[in-house]
Amino acid sequence: MVNLPWGRRDSGDDDEAATAPDDDHSDALVVCTFQDGTLIVYADRVKIERVDRSQFDDKTIPADEIRGVDLAKGLTIGYLQIEQTDVPVDSGGLLSDPVNENTLHFGRGGRDCAATARTEILAHASG
Repeated sequence: MVNLPWGRRDSGDDDEAATAPDDDHSDALVVCTFQDGTLIVYADRVKIERVDRSQFDDKTIPADEIRGVDLAKGLTIGYLQIEQTDVPVDSGGLLSDPVNENTLHFGRGGRDCAATARTEILAHASG
């Protein structure tokens, strides 16, 4: 049997999911594992830990620099982009999603975690 990227798997829609805070992120409010990195939301900051293949480095964004969060669930691939003071927002193109240091992409299995993360980020943002 062939596993197509848009098909369902027995273990769920995607490998992406909300993960309970572990020893590395014990004080995190939300931890989401996405295609191009892990998003860790704390009360005073947001941390993005990138996968090795990413063109961007790991990053920490203080809550007082967060102006907003753009969430697009997408048909197949969605994205969550954190709007940060002094960092240009990338709007993407006609057929492409934004790509910048504050954007993470996810498949269908990451939608719920992305929405939860957005809610928590906005609840603690003070920028």
